[in-house]
Amino acid sequence: MELDFTQAHVVSEWAHDRPLVCCRFDPLGRYVVCGAEDKGVHRFAMADGAKTSFTGGHDSWVMALAFSKDGNYVMTGGAEGRLVWWEAAAEAPQPARSIDGHKGWIRSMDLSPDGTLLATAGNDLIVRLWNAADGTLVRELAGHERHIYCTAFHPNGQFLMSGDLMGTLKQWNVATGEVVREFDASALHNYNGGQQVDFGGVRGIAVSPDSKYVAAGGLHKASNPLGSVHEPLVQLFDWETQEVVKSQIAEGIARGVIWRLRYLSDGTTLMGACGGADGGFLLFWNAEGEKDVHRFQLPNLLRDMDLHADGIHVATAHYDRNVRVTRLAAKGE
Repeated sequence: MELDFTQAHVVSEWAHDRPLVCCRFDPLGRYVVCGAEDKGVHRFAMADGAKTSFTGGHDSWVMALAFSKDGNYVMTGGAEGRLVWWEAAAEAPQPARSIDGHKGWIRSMDLSPDGTLLATAGNDLIVRLWNAADGTLVRELAGHERHIYCTAFHPNGQFLMSGDLMGTLKQWNVATGEVVREFDASALHNYNGGQQVDFGGVRGIAVSPDSKYVAAGGLHKASNPLGSVHEPLVQLFDWETQEVVKSQIAEGIARGVIWRLRYLSDGTTLMGACGGADGGFLLFWNAEGEKDVHRFQLPNLLRDMDLHADGIHVATAHYDRNVRVTRLAAKGE
């Protein structure tokens, strides 16, 4: 299906009572589930927006989400370091399994393409692979020297990518736990000597469906990190050569940060979720150009994004306490 993302429009908007941090669609298309600046997990029904809150699993903000491949379970990661499995469709959800997975924040969760492995990462500098079915630890991947912000499985499932504060993008062999290669995404890292802070890092990763490219997103032009003076940036790498083939930018978005990247169903268009001073944006690039080919502005700062299994609907989690669903129109509609 050929998309016309220039006709994007919000079709649903549902409110919570605290700012939202993360969001994911369930693979069956029934729900969008959000983590928030509270201890709960919040499920919104796609049909009518009815909200169900999952409580009793976390002691802090819920920072990351992933669904089992069959949609029966949603896995959540908290700022206290706990992993929790919940029955996704339960009327009164209770934790089905709880694991102390990391020391400190869990910042990222990603499910392998075959649904057997759950990757998690965060502030303790370790990537962990878990059996998605029973929660047993399969493997630890050690090697990052600073906070890990994001993970993404390669479409073939053989490799896992992880990115950190310094712009180090590692490619891991899932079967052995060894580092295969490192990509240099240091353009996404900034150090300010006057403020004495490291800032930025790899905040989103996406591998193109044809495995030709790997994209790493974050920010650049950070002249005043503590004052949030920066703009969004995506580094597009050739998978084979590891060379940066494009620095994909979106000029003029003050305080812009790329929080997540996904390839659309056409296999060539890269979509980025960007939070900025003037609200949130869905940004679109193709591999041929450096500047975004379209930007769709949303009414408030966004922190996360997910693409529905239908390839048309996009969920965004916002600071103004709303989750919004945007529809990318098909050509000819």
